Amino acid sequence: MTAIELRAELFREMSPLLDNESAMTKMLAFVKSLVPAKKTKTESDWANRFVGAWKDSRSAEEIISDIRESTLVISRDLI
Repeated sequence: MTAIELRAELFREMSPLLDNESAMTKMLAFVKSLVPAKKTKTESDWANRFVGAWKDSRSAEEIISDIRESTLVISRDLI
């Protein structure tokens, strides 16, 4: 069901209730409970805490070279 179809269905079902304030209040509370709460900045932005966290005096090329030199390649024949 598309959003447009869902909206049309909701309006069709709600129209008899539009004059009943108590029913509308309950319905609005229900609909609001279906919408997920917005994430706080700390929840949605958690990855940014790690940006720039790496402190090193070496250049990127030196770090890459060190990583490559320390990587071990093990042949399956040796296992």
